[in-house]
Amino acid sequence: MKALRIYAGPKARRHIEQNGLQPADIGVVPGAAGGPKGLVLGALDRFIFGDWLAKTGHPVHLVGSSIGAWRMATACLNDPAAGFSRLEDDYIHQHYELQPGQKRPTAEFVSEQFGQSLKEFYGGRVHEVLQHPRYRLHIVTSRGRHMLGREHKLATPVGYLGAFLTNSLHRKAMGAWLERVVFSTPGAKLPFSTSDYRTRQVDLSETNFKLALQASCSIPFVLRSVHNVPGGPPGAYWDGGITDYHLHLNYASDRSGDGTEAKGGAGLVLYPHFQKSVVPGWLDKGLKWRHKSTPFLDNMVLLAPDPEWIRHKLPNGKLPDRTDFVRYGPDLQGRIKAWSAATAASAQLAEEWQEWLARPDLERVGAL
Repeated sequence: MKALRIYAGPKARRHIEQNGLQPADIGVVPGAAGGPKGLVLGALDRFIFGDWLAKTGHPVHLVGSSIGAWRMATACLNDPAAGFSRLEDDYIHQHYELQPGQKRPTAEFVSEQFGQSLKEFYGGRVHEVLQHPRYRLHIVTSRGRHMLGREHKLATPVGYLGAFLTNSLHRKAMGAWLERVVFSTPGAKLPFSTSDYRTRQVDLSETNFKLALQASCSIPFVLRSVHNVPGGPPGAYWDGGITDYHLHLNYASDRSGDGTEAKGGAGLVLYPHFQKSVVPGWLDKGLKWRHKSTPFLDNMVLLAPDPEWIRHKLPNGKLPDRTDFVRYGPDLQGRIKAWSAATAASAQLAEEWQEWLARPDLERVGAL
C-alpha cells in the first residue's frame, strides 16, 4: 500500500511538468501546527533537510507555528537529522506527572516543563539557528489584543469566545482580538504577503528565541501564554496555530503586505504536511468551507500520508494526536509504543518521496 500522496497547485504542477523538481526550486518550507500529528513527518524532515536541500546553496525560508516552529528551528541546527531524531524522541517521551487528585496537569506546570525542555534542547546552540548560512527562520505567534492583551482567568475565556464568534463571520476581523507576530532571522523579509491578516514582524535574537518558540507552542488553557517577548510589542503571546494553524499564507504573491518585494514569491513551496487540507486558523477547524485550496497555494507542492494508509497501517487507524493523552491516560508506555510505531511506519513516506524524486511521475501528483 502506498503511503505518500503528492499534491500541487497549478503553477507548481506546470513547473514540474516542464522542469521536474530540484532542490534549487524550493524557496519556502512551512511547518504546520498540529501537536503530535507532526511526528509522522520526522522521516521526511530528516531526508529533506539532512540530505536533499543540503545539496544546494540558495536561501530557503522556513515558516512554522507551534510544533512546526520547533521543527523548522531544528532544521537550522548544524546536524538537522540528529536534531529531528532527538525532537521525535523528546516529544514521544514527554510526560507530566499528576499530583494526587489531579485529572490533568496545570497549565503552569506544563509551561514550566516545556520551557525547560526547550532550554535543554537548544542550550548553547541558538547561534546555529540564527546564523544559518542559508535558512531564514520565521516563528509565527499569536499576540492577544485588548481583552486578550493579558492572560486572566475570566477575561481570557471571554476573549477567545469573542475571537471565535468574530472569526466565524470573517477571518480578517479576528484581528481585533489576535494579531500575527512573526519572529524572523534578522534582516529576512517575510516570504508571503501580509495583506490577508493583521501582522507584525520582529527580529529573532539570542534573548527572545526560546521565548518566541515557547509562545508559538503555547496552546491556550493547556499552557500559559508568554508575556512580553523581548523585541516584540507588549502583551500575551499564544500558539501560532490560533492565527495560522496550517499556514495558509499568500506564498504565491510577489509582493509583501507593505508593498515591497517578497523574496518568497520566487520559487516553489515544499510543504511536508499530515493532510491535504491547509486550514487557515485553529478556529477554522470546524468551518469546512475554509479548508479548500486558494490561489495563495498555486506554487505549492504538498506531501501528505494517504488516509487509507493511515487507517490500515498506523496504531488505532489514525495519526498520533492530543486525544491520545486521554486515550492512554496513566499508561505512558502504551502511548510511547503507539507513537513510536507510527513514527517507524512513517519512514515509508520518505522512501516513496525519494523514489518519486528519482523518477518523477505526474500521474501521482494530484490537484491541491
